[in-house]
Amino acid sequence: MKSRPPLPPIDEMRDELLGGGHLWLQEYVDGGALRFQLREDGAIRFGDRERAFEPGDPPLPYRHALAHVRENLDRQALRDAVADVGAVTFFGVATHRKSIDYDWARTPPVLGTDVWSATEKSFLPPDRVEQIFRRLGLAPVNAVRKELRAQDFDPDAYEFPASEWYDGPMAGVVVRSKTGGAARLLAPEFREADESAAGDPAPAESADALVERHATDRRLERLAGRLEEQGRGVTAETVTERALDAVAREAPAKHFGDGGVDEGALRSALAPRVRGFLDDRSWE
Repeated sequence: MKSRPPLPPIDEMRDELLGGGHLWLQEYVDGGALRFQLREDGAIRFGDRERAFEPGDPPLPYRHALAHVRENLDRQALRDAVADVGAVTFFGVATHRKSIDYDWARTPPVLGTDVWSATEKSFLPPDRVEQIFRRLGLAPVNAVRKELRAQDFDPDAYEFPASEWYDGPMAGVVVRSKTGGAARLLAPEFREADESAAGDPAPAESADALVERHATDRRLERLAGRLEEQGRGVTAETVTERALDAVAREAPAKHFGDGGVDEGALRSALAPRVRGFLDDRSWE
């Protein structure tokens, strides 16, 4: 599975990106780096920027994104489009909380950003990437501008628009050329907030505290209602699984991983909360 290093800042790519041609500007979404690849047997390999995930054991904040890809990726459309599905690696953002509390109800679990073709030995241009993700049933990252002349773009004077995914400013934009070049231009406010969060010594919250804060009645009502709409049973098990994904997505990622809350602790804290919620409403 192809890997890709973090996007460099625009200052390192000025000559390559701004020397000519046309650019795409896309929203820089503050989430987790995600890549995935369809195998011949229909299973999907996932990973972040550094490593591939072990089957059935992704980091907690990624659970929601992986479930979304498994449920929505049109495998047959991909097989029809390429002779070797293993020659294509997809990249995107798993939208879980890092520095920005997005509107999670309207933010897709995954936003596609790049496609690597081993057959063409290149990253595909942004217009093709956008079409491919849509054709395969996944949302591409939103474009702010398309086909902007490079000489008309001044990174030093750029005014960042509002985010598509919450009522606030964009964290930044990704500047892409049609030949595969890409760089990030971050908003000053986001750089400051990100640096502050990186140095935040506050300890991770406990599993009980995370459940109290994020597994609210309103959240559980929404999850149970969605299960009903899908014709699936509203049971303690199904609601707990959905709630686990939601809490791990919406709570700051610093609460999970090394030294933080693990899946077993979060599940144990959620189980009585969900059970009590369902009993009060006679769902079971």
